[in-house]
Amino acid sequence: MLTLLANTIGDALSVLVGQPGSTREQQERRDAVLVYQKNRAVWLKGCVDAFSKALPPPAVAAQAGFSDIGKLELMGNEVVENRILSSRLALRMLDFASWELNDLRLRIQNLEAVPELRQQDIFRPEVLAQHLVEQWTHAPLPQHVWVMVQDVVQKSMAEQMLEVYHATNEFLISHGVMAEIDLRPLVRRTPSAVLAKSFPGNSGFADPVGGASAAGRAVTAVRSEQPDALTSRSARDLDSGVQDETRMQTATTPLARVRMRAQGVLGHLKRLLSNQVPGFDETRASQASPQLAQAMGKVQRAQDRDVEPTLLAEAQGQVYGQTHVDQALGNLRRRTSTLKQAASTSSEKATIEIVALMFQSILAEDRIPPGIRVWFARLQMPVLRVAIAEPEFFGSLQHPARRLIDRMGSCALGFDVTVAGGVLELEIKRIVQVIEQYPETGRRVFQLVYDEFDKFLSRFLAEQGSTARVVSVAQQIEQKETMAIQYTIQMRSMLNDMPVRDEIREFLFKVWAEVLAIAAMKNGPQHAETLALKHAAASLVWAASAKPNREDRARVIADLPGLLQILRRGMAMLGLGLPEQDQHLKIVSNTLADAFMSKTDAIPMERVDAMAKRLSNLEDYLSDEDVGDLPLDTDNLVMMIGIDAADIEVITDGGSQPSEAMRAWVNELQLGTWYSLDHNGKISHVQFAWCSDRKQLHLFAAVDGRNFLIQARRLAAYLQAGLLLPTEEEALTVRATRDALAKLDANPERLLG
Repeated sequence: MLTLLANTIGDALSVLVGQPGSTREQQERRDAVLVYQKNRAVWLKGCVDAFSKALPPPAVAAQAGFSDIGKLELMGNEVVENRILSSRLALRMLDFASWELNDLRLRIQNLEAVPELRQQDIFRPEVLAQHLVEQWTHAPLPQHVWVMVQDVVQKSMAEQMLEVYHATNEFLISHGVMAEIDLRPLVRRTPSAVLAKSFPGNSGFADPVGGASAAGRAVTAVRSEQPDALTSRSARDLDSGVQDETRMQTATTPLARVRMRAQGVLGHLKRLLSNQVPGFDETRASQASPQLAQAMGKVQRAQDRDVEPTLLAEAQGQVYGQTHVDQALGNLRRRTSTLKQAASTSSEKATIEIVALMFQSILAEDRIPPGIRVWFARLQMPVLRVAIAEPEFFGSLQHPARRLIDRMGSCALGFDVTVAGGVLELEIKRIVQVIEQYPETGRRVFQLVYDEFDKFLSRFLAEQGSTARVVSVAQQIEQKETMAIQYTIQMRSMLNDMPVRDEIREFLFKVWAEVLAIAAMKNGPQHAETLALKHAAASLVWAASAKPNREDRARVIADLPGLLQILRRGMAMLGLGLPEQDQHLKIVSNTLADAFMSKTDAIPMERVDAMAKRLSNLEDYLSDEDVGDLPLDTDNLVMMIGIDAADIEVITDGGSQPSEAMRAWVNELQLGTWYSLDHNGKISHVQFAWCSDRKQLHLFAAVDGRNFLIQARRLAAYLQAGLLLPTEEEALTVRATRDALAKLDANPERLLG
């Protein structure tokens, strides 16, 4: 496995060398190939040794385990970055092979009579991934080389681990270990009264098994999901207390666990198809038989004829209702019957039936407006074409057709039709029509319109009423605060070994860094005014240093009025009043007076000139990696926006220190999805409307017109505390698949009938 991975990485780096790029990029790629060839053998040996050490009993393995990121200890940037890289690799493996891993985990627990895999078990994707990344660093190989090939690494490892998990499961089954897996005895039930209390009204929330509250979904979930994932978070806290909460905070992200549950549903579907459909192969692309292709063509042409009256009715202002949904549902059933009669193989019949059942479930989702459901119904034929040609559709959450329907569905679930429904419905209609125009392009057209829908959401959600004004100012705030932090870091570095009084340091770090940020944001970093303010910082440092000779003292006295004037001008840019300006200038003046009497060494003029030069081109030294959490100030924000403070709420407190898993979850939130926000004891139904370029600021818009602005760390704390909950944790197509499985479990004959 490792040799194959190493060869794949080498091939990928060689391909990169041959690709076009700048001179610097080409040199970096050549250097990457050389350093990899030099250290490849060391990396492979390190990985083998690390994997071997993971095999002893738990008591031994615990001593050689990784440091826990949740411990109170300082960690370098490299360690944190390694954790991020390994987490990405582990998530990819989970996405690709979680159903096989779930089965393997249960079989090992049964075989070894343990409640869970030990923390450093080599079968855990996060353990395997972290060994690979850590040994890469120890080889030593640079992190940026891993980043160059991480997509290739993720794909290769996901495919290989799927085979490893499958082969291990087959081996255990052949030796009599849990040939059939039944999760029902392991499920911890949650009393409905507890859930009702946890989710008042149950409006828009998932039920304990992650789907809507239909009984059929609950029955299917028992067979297909992880036991620990079958109860809601609030109920799990009541049931298991602090231990489960701690485990939740230190494990993989909640979104990854949702994906694992979803993969459990797809794994159930995969087993059903393997057992019930002779010759079904989810890994092999195929084409529809001639009879079915002809029937699909006729159905599509009939559907195209139906769209003209629909468009005419829309032009005349007709509003879709439940009657139109029922009509679409009837058409769907008739098309399904026609196509199954034309199907030539059991695989084709099964594919037609499952796709039909999925769309029946989508049409039955009454939280989606009728007009959008009618347009969703038209995707049955394009999705069926893809499912026949690419059986991977049934086994991968990342298939573009699934992702598109899930994304559109998550935005449509529960939104206020009177506010945004028309615009969103028009965009969904356009996307469906584009897909119908290119029936033979398969997944490519789905990927194309998915990207277009993503861009539409970024524009549309950020341009709604007061939200647009909040977004505009939030962008400026992030730019200003980011630059202020970066300027502070750079000035601290420059003054680190200079004999500068603490009063001057504090003024430069806390006041003048913000002045420079405001000036750079408004006028540009190389504007004359900005350069003058930068030069004033160097002048102040020199003026406040010891002045042992008369010439230097005379120069300070001559330049002082101009220096104080520019300092006052800069503070005025921050909005500081005259009393506050006078207070700062008094401290500066007293410090300069003390410098005349100081007996310490003077700062050489060459160093001051070097500082001035560096300040003039300070932006060349700035890095986004230096920026931590951005501070937010409600009063300043409202003042800059110029709107009623009742329209915006800046969330600056609440929640505990978030774990790394929760911070990672923040980066995976998708625009347009809906959440329940509990802020100051009030529950609001909000939509994720905007995220800043640096992902530091996030904006959630409520249906009542209010906007909630929150920075990244605080958002992670809200997720961790359960103050921000997804309205729908389960994707639309996963829930539809679950419904289809419930019907097929109750009546298996309909699959091939």
